[in-house]
Amino acid sequence: MFRILRVKHTNMHESHSKFYSHHLGHDVDILTFGTRGYPVVIFPTTLGRYYEAKDFKLIESVRWFVEQGLVQIFCPDSVNHASWYGKVHPKERVTRHLRYDRFLYEEFIPQIRNNTPSGKIVAAGCSFGGFSAANYAFRHPEHVSHLISMSGAFDIKSFMDGYYDDDVYFNNPVDFVPGANHPDIWKMKIILGTSEWDICLPYSQRFSQILKDKNINHWLDIRGWKEHDWPLWQEMFPHYLSLL
Repeated sequence: MFRILRVKHTNMHESHSKFYSHHLGHDVDILTFGTRGYPVVIFPTTLGRYYEAKDFKLIESVRWFVEQGLVQIFCPDSVNHASWYGKVHPKERVTRHLRYDRFLYEEFIPQIRNNTPSGKIVAAGCSFGGFSAANYAFRHPEHVSHLISMSGAFDIKSFMDGYYDDDVYFNNPVDFVPGANHPDIWKMKIILGTSEWDICLPYSQRFSQILKDKNINHWLDIRGWKEHDWPLWQEMFPHYLSLL
């Protein structure tokens, strides 16, 4: 359950909470913006923390949607530093991520997804957060109505030092999505945002082709002359939310 530590009573209503996870065995910090609206979960970049979307003005770029009560944004912390980026055996890296996945699936998401008639959320993220959002969305499409992946990459094998097993396979979208058959995948609204100067452009194009091969409707949005960084995502995010 959420334990609220601090609330800022602005038009955007910001709150800092801790959510104890039995799967992880520790508290997870969460920033929440707004008090109502469609639930949007933003996953952090690489080794980013729960507050980075605020610090890098991504939240500010969608202030209007929050203040109008159209969306409520949740920024949970990650365990990337201990999982995918951990200095442990690759088997332990993916095991630690699976504990985080169970936290999301069984503990956190059920607390917020019933804000909508569909009982689903928007999964969103930039860079490594784009991978995290896509991985969760395709593993658990019954929880996700919209996927917004900005400058994401969708292949985790480079983090595994050559190690590969079923757990890696089922957390590697370029591998498991071609064989996925959950009907909610075809109901999901999917945006893959990138740009001509984005270092992740080839990854978005490759994943787009995988989706095309499965007749999964999606939008590959390739923007011009912007690099893989926050100004690009600040431009994209309000546009994408406007399409909800």
